[in-house]
Amino acid sequence: MLRQSQQQKLLQKLSPQQIQLMKLLQVPTANLEERIKEEMEENPALEVGGEDEYDEYNISDNDSADGDNDGGDLDDVELSNDTAEKVDLDDFLRHEDDEGSSYDHSSDDYYGSSDNERPGSPVRVESNFHDHLLDQLGMLELDDRASVIAEQIIGSIDEDGYLRREITSLVDDLAFGRGINTDEEEVGELLRKIQDQFDPPGAGAWTLQECLLLQLKRMQPRTTAVKNAMEVIDKHFNEFIKKHYDKIQRQLGLDNEKFKEVINTIIKLNPKPGSAFAILNKAESYIIPDFFVFNNNGVLELTLNAKNAPELRISDGYKEMMRAYDRSDKKNKQQKEALIFIKQKLDSAKWFIDAIKQRQHTLLQTMQAIISFQREFFLTGDETALKPMILKDIAQITLLDVSTVSRVANSKFVQTEFGTYKLKYFFSEALQTDSGEEVSTREVKTILNEIIGGENKRKPYSDEKLTDMLVEKGYNIARRTVAKYREQLNIPVARLRKEL
Repeated sequence: MLRQSQQQKLLQKLSPQQIQLMKLLQVPTANLEERIKEEMEENPALEVGGEDEYDEYNISDNDSADGDNDGGDLDDVELSNDTAEKVDLDDFLRHEDDEGSSYDHSSDDYYGSSDNERPGSPVRVESNFHDHLLDQLGMLELDDRASVIAEQIIGSIDEDGYLRREITSLVDDLAFGRGINTDEEEVGELLRKIQDQFDPPGAGAWTLQECLLLQLKRMQPRTTAVKNAMEVIDKHFNEFIKKHYDKIQRQLGLDNEKFKEVINTIIKLNPKPGSAFAILNKAESYIIPDFFVFNNNGVLELTLNAKNAPELRISDGYKEMMRAYDRSDKKNKQQKEALIFIKQKLDSAKWFIDAIKQRQHTLLQTMQAIISFQREFFLTGDETALKPMILKDIAQITLLDVSTVSRVANSKFVQTEFGTYKLKYFFSEALQTDSGEEVSTREVKTILNEIIGGENKRKPYSDEKLTDMLVEKGYNIARRTVAKYREQLNIPVARLRKEL
């Protein structure tokens, strides 16, 4: 049986403006300028400029207008009855793309200043690893067929310098991809030429062991230490990577001094010969701080990076278009459609400016709370002064949601007189001491790092010994927790920290 009924439901939905703000909060300073440029390309009603009251001219949703406005000294653009009849939406949209429009994408305002990088400016050109190898093909004096095979081999070498495909696979690739019938012997011969003659030494190896051997074979002069190093890598590689030095030393019959020369020869080799040519992502090459904290005679002063506070405004040209429509006596359908389009662009620009301002406020509010919570660290730079702090602590201070605090802390950096830190650095769990005091796990990791840094590398401390030493210092901690912290600090186990 069908029935009709009325129900009341309370739903929580995010508005498009809230979603836009959440996305902007996650954007670091290094990418904010690009995000603003994207928005300006999509919305010509948004411009870079000084402070502007975007609600200076407010159009009513009604079709009629009284003709009065607060335009001030701005010249009003009026549409006559004849003009109104000729204006359509296509003409209006075309006006946005005209070179003589009120918003020129090539102007200095769009890029901030004439000093910044602009289209057509010279950019840095870097040669990558594969280009470096291909440039050396000429010295092999190969015919066209062999050159194609050699190019296929080089193309299969990864950025670290290792060949990741078997010779049989290369033979198949050449047959199906290049139409060249070859065999493993021909490909292998060209590969050996690349391994023996190309720079850097070690390029084209399949394994780390082979890579190190290729480098040792190219070393001149061939001293006793080099010969012994080749024997260690060739016959005792497993023992070497596990640092069973005593066993290797006994098998080679070397005294401590000679064996130390062998180890020093090996550790100078490059395990990734292609790494010297690696091109880092531009965004990863530089850290642009989002905040700056200064200690002014004990008073911590917080400033926001100027790039987080761009001067945006609503286009005067678009506002004048609305004034022109408002002053027109005759309003046809095409003009009304144009008005709707203009209002959408103006509203979108207004929302974006509001979101940028709200982003600035939220960033400052969150960072100020972090500074207040970790005041001792920002005054002294002492890592052991860091207090246990989680996202919830900052959310309670700022009255923001935990997810909002998380977005602010993500990919943001603060510059202090002691260095530049990621905001996530200041967040850590709590650990209780024997006295019942809660300390930051960051403090425990700092002390653990100092203990390991000061140990005798001939007899490094085991995890059990490290646990006992921390317990003696008053930190109630388990061995498995010490092992976890050691791994988080990228410190290997005691056997692998052992040195001669």
